[in-house]
Amino acid sequence: MIKQFTKNFNDSVGVMQNSAFARQLWIIVPVFLLVVLLTVLIYNHYTDFTWSGFLAGFNQEFLIYFTIGIIAQMVDGTLGMGYGATSTSFLLAYGVPPAISSTGVHVSEMFTTGASTISHHKFGNINKKLVRHLLIPGVLGSITGAYLLSDIIDGDAIKPFIAGYMIVLAIIIIRKALQNNIIKKRTKRLGVLAAFGGFMDAVGGGGWGPIVTSTLLGRGRNPRYTIGSVNAAEFAVSFASGVTFIIFGGIHGWQVIIGLILGGVIAAPIAAKLVNKIQRRPMMIAVGILIIILSLRTLSKLL
Repeated sequence: MIKQFTKNFNDSVGVMQNSAFARQLWIIVPVFLLVVLLTVLIYNHYTDFTWSGFLAGFNQEFLIYFTIGIIAQMVDGTLGMGYGATSTSFLLAYGVPPAISSTGVHVSEMFTTGASTISHHKFGNINKKLVRHLLIPGVLGSITGAYLLSDIIDGDAIKPFIAGYMIVLAIIIIRKALQNNIIKKRTKRLGVLAAFGGFMDAVGGGGWGPIVTSTLLGRGRNPRYTIGSVNAAEFAVSFASGVTFIIFGGIHGWQVIIGLILGGVIAAPIAAKLVNKIQRRPMMIAVGILIIILSLRTLSKLL
């Protein structure tokens, strides 16, 4: 009797320890990958910096990039989309060249999405099963898109199509938000959705959130867990595409990158906490309006 009790007790302790370790992996993995990336970048590019030049970089322009990072991450962390579109739009409007803007956004996203993943995990916003369905297809799609954009296709050529698609999704989301009873429907082919979202995000400079989050919310999924889970998967997607861009395109615009990273990392836990405070209906309406505004802005520049 005592032996059986001891065995059951030890089994229970083992399960609890394994569960605790699994929870810690959501923090350990992003931190480890970011430390490795930062170490490699410093090792390969430390000769490009001087102490006087580093201090001189903390000027009015840096504060602007820092503010852009905060705004973009607040949008992405609370609504589950819009970091790339928001930050790129602000940077281009401020006069940052497209090449530096694109590099800065993709590299900074590797760090901001890592901070966002840790924050959403801390506040219990992640559906691990959903993340598993999105992770690998999203990463494969992002790597493919980043490689093709680096060597083969012009990302601007397909932006009107993704903008039109996002407007349709936005209308669906707003219509569902205005309904009194939203019927949850099963989302089929999550892998295809994730692969498409990762591909378009890498090629178009943004799109993971608008495509994946919009589709899932449009099917009646809970906004809190949808946004947290899509953000968690976005870390792997952004990391994969960011590394691909670094390999094929190099690094440019350190002031932009550092400003976006610091602003985004500071805003990530605040945004993750606000997800729990915002009600479903106004959140969905805000998501729909945001997509329409950003998509119309994209179309106005292309047409």
